[in-house]
Amino acid sequence: MIRELADSPLYGIVNPESIVIFGASNKYTAMGTSLLASILSLGFPGPVYPVHLKEKEVLGLGAYASLEEIPDIPGLAIIVLPTGVVAEVLDACGKKGIRHAIIVSGGFVEVGEDGARLQEQIKDIAKKYGIRFLGPNCIGAVNTHGKLNATYFSYEQKPGFIGMASQSGSFITQMFAYLKKYGLGFSSGFSVGNEADIDIVDCLEYLGACPDTKVIGLYIESIRRGREFIEAARAISVKKPIVAYYVGGTDAGKKAGLSHTGSLAGPDAVYDGVFAQSGVIRARSMEELFDFCWCFGTCRLPAGKRVLIQTHSGGPGAVAADACARAGLTIPPVGKDTKTLLAPYLPSTGSVNNPVDFTFIKRNTDYLADIPDILVKDKGTDAMLMYMMMPRQLVLRAMEAFGITGDAALVESDKFIDEQAALLAKRILSADKTFVGFSYYTGENRFISSMYEHGAPVLPGPNRAARALGAMARYVDLKKKILSQG
Repeated sequence: MIRELADSPLYGIVNPESIVIFGASNKYTAMGTSLLASILSLGFPGPVYPVHLKEKEVLGLGAYASLEEIPDIPGLAIIVLPTGVVAEVLDACGKKGIRHAIIVSGGFVEVGEDGARLQEQIKDIAKKYGIRFLGPNCIGAVNTHGKLNATYFSYEQKPGFIGMASQSGSFITQMFAYLKKYGLGFSSGFSVGNEADIDIVDCLEYLGACPDTKVIGLYIESIRRGREFIEAARAISVKKPIVAYYVGGTDAGKKAGLSHTGSLAGPDAVYDGVFAQSGVIRARSMEELFDFCWCFGTCRLPAGKRVLIQTHSGGPGAVAADACARAGLTIPPVGKDTKTLLAPYLPSTGSVNNPVDFTFIKRNTDYLADIPDILVKDKGTDAMLMYMMMPRQLVLRAMEAFGITGDAALVESDKFIDEQAALLAKRILSADKTFVGFSYYTGENRFISSMYEHGAPVLPGPNRAARALGAMARYVDLKKKILSQG
């Protein structure tokens, strides 16, 4: 285990003072060019040196014909070149004094014996010079808080709190857009590729020490250093949640992983045991991976498994209750004191059972303010699920009743929706209890998108919300077990 963040071999990779890139050109379809464009678009603050034999300028930067011409020693080398020249370039980097690299180039162990020999060659060169590197056959790395995006997809959202280590580059790059629609983002993310040097255990240790990372997400096809993984995860998971999506447990998954990164996976049951022993929460899909990370990064941990559900529609409440039961949670009766406090708000058509179903209420704003304030304080429950919806049409209709129409109504309705979302988001994030929202609306709805902007967890549908709550409750149990074992 690393003692300090700077002791990690990954520190120099995602916190470089300067970068040299091999493979960028003025050909916009080239992967190296896209990667350089990503570095520039996020605003990397240090010097960036493209190396190109012919071009004098690449994407507005002065280019160098060789590494020797660069006036200083770059902190990081990024190599996006044909497989056959990677070893030669890495050797030149070593001679220059560069000690950190990302090797994006593929064509190594994942393609067979010839590629395996080339991979051993670059490992020997790296060992000779003391170079630590990600890859080969990887997509790169990102440190949003340090304004480094060394991948070939643009990162266009604010810095996030999810630390990601992935044996698939897609889970670093293609997830940028997926997370953005929920107002989420990565703190740091690593695509490890073939793990010829730095592996997923190194990434786990770095993210465990990273102050910008609240929760760690892992995409795993195989774990090669099993003992070290368990030791690192056990030490980290009692301080910071770890969520893993393992895909190698079936025959199809094993074959895909072997051709993808040259890794060999193991049976599902083995990984279930490894994760349970390590305090790692297993996700069964990409959606679960990031749903769980979302809630871990924004919510208080539940003290137990008792859930109170607030809804103004019977169906979503029933589905939520069923989903909670399937996730290992319980739905206890509402406390007597809570019922008394709710009485002035409950219509004759409502139900004070759990789920608490208001159906119709005198003032819609009560549903978003006074009522959740009462329910979240119920002493007999540990967590709260709340069904959320505010269609713009309903707000416009209410304004028309007061003579507000046309463009003025649109402006006022958006203002009202944003104000209500901000107030409810503040309640959720400051609650003394686990508080998660769910809705059948997503970011196309003004109210939900505003909730996302304010950082509140509003998951798409009750099933996903309940599974996230269940994951949080399991984590609490695993954490207690590991701490009790010393």
